[in-house]
Amino acid sequence: MTDSLLVDRTDAVVTLTLNRPDAMNALDVDLKEALRDTLAALETDKSCRAVVLAGAGNAFCVGQDLREHAGTLSSGSTDLDTVRAHYNPIAQRLASLPKPVVAAVRGTAAGAGASLALLADFRIGGPRTTFLMAFANVGLAGDTGISWSLPRIVGHARALELLLLAEPVRAERCAELGLLSRLLDDDDQVLPVARELAARLAAGPTVAYGAIKRELSIADAGTLSDALAAEAQAQAICGGTTDHRDAVAAFVAKQKPVFQGH
Repeated sequence: MTDSLLVDRTDAVVTLTLNRPDAMNALDVDLKEALRDTLAALETDKSCRAVVLAGAGNAFCVGQDLREHAGTLSSGSTDLDTVRAHYNPIAQRLASLPKPVVAAVRGTAAGAGASLALLADFRIGGPRTTFLMAFANVGLAGDTGISWSLPRIVGHARALELLLLAEPVRAERCAELGLLSRLLDDDDQVLPVARELAARLAAGPTVAYGAIKRELSIADAGTLSDALAAEAQAQAICGGTTDHRDAVAAFVAKQKPVFQGH
């Protein structure tokens, strides 16, 4: 394990903290590999029922570590293998994680850092939260799934504007555009509120949550027939869970259900 990614477990909530505060949590190879592999492990970790993604210090994540990248370019490597080796699997695993993900976006989320936040199911921010789709500023196209996630949140035309102009988007505008799910008045409350939301979700029917995420992903890219088939499959799975049976029994008995996540 590496110190650049901190993994904290509190009950059923796992908090992943990008821990390179002196570099505004820029993504070097060590951090990218740790995040990729940890997300892979969490996919099948039944003790984890919700995930919080956060950044240490005063920034969420400013994206690729350009100092490290400059060294790669000076060695003659220009094909950006890191996209296939790191960013693509991180994006795939984060988006398809069968449990809720909450991003605590305190400070700046730029480049691939913005991409990571946008792949979360919920994004909590504060007054200093800023999104910057910075790729074009260094002569690059988008990566880490931003061409998929951003248009789904803000629409095609607005996504094109944010990516081509590559200008900072301040907190209130982030909330207006849907880049933030919730904007708080205090930056120091961003992580606690994100953890509180994750704990609430972790206590819910997490099998159903995972199925809902998969349904929406299929429906976004498919036809009505694709969506109906996904719904039928999801309900067949959820209908066989203890959570469903117990929740129906609790409803009949006029009691509050307790979900076990299976």
